[in-house]
Amino acid sequence: MVSTVLNTDVKQKDADGAMVVAVTSRAVFEAGDDDDEVYGVGVAFTLLQALQRVNQRLLEENPAESLLFDIVLITTDSRQQQQSARIISSTRHYGLEVSRFWFSAEEDFTETLVKHEVQLFVSADRAEVLQASQRGVLSVLLDQQTTSCPSQQLRVLFCGDSVDDDSVATHQAAQRFSERLGELRGRFGVSDSPLRIVLMMSRGGRERCGGALQTLRSRGVSVDEAYCLAGAPRGPILSVLRPHFLLSHTEE
Repeated sequence: MVSTVLNTDVKQKDADGAMVVAVTSRAVFEAGDDDDEVYGVGVAFTLLQALQRVNQRLLEENPAESLLFDIVLITTDSRQQQQSARIISSTRHYGLEVSRFWFSAEEDFTETLVKHEVQLFVSADRAEVLQASQRGVLSVLLDQQTTSCPSQQLRVLFCGDSVDDDSVATHQAAQRFSERLGELRGRFGVSDSPLRIVLMMSRGGRERCGGALQTLRSRGVSVDEAYCLAGAPRGPILSVLRPHFLLSHTEE
């Protein structure tokens, strides 16, 4: 069972055009003292700011733009659900443009994601990410490194060497999301874009990297940077790129 609360401070997005991104409240906010009026910020905070920045720039270019990120906070933690007013007030305090709040039972949260056609689920809990992925929902796991990512530019990394056990449905969801991400990137020029897309291949040579680029281009995704590491460690590059999240690149 899920309870939905609309954020009346935010204009609701076009259901047909928006990309629904559901983020767990535990990733956005850190629990503090019960006496605190607002929560502290969590690992997903800069990601939400970067998503908002993309929306802001899109609306500056075209006030009628419908291809926007529609950010939803989902709460499954029973204690946080009891403090729903605190979550909403914390969102307002930090100026986060969250459209809706979903308060869901822990055993029902994946059903909520599927029912509302969530295109990207974000959590700092590996078990939640696995459960959502098993239902065919594109999901990403955040860690503390995300807190150091820039808030003025959304950085997405396609990693061509990710190994996972995602279902066919999840791969299809990833392809649809990447296509829409590519369409969104096309709204901006080469320089001064609030969205940056990077491809990284840890293994293989130029041919494999070139094949990955061609696959992404066939989906309408223009890559800003590409790195073919040929077995070199990727840590130093990641420390410079500071992507908000990684997406697996499935070769065709």
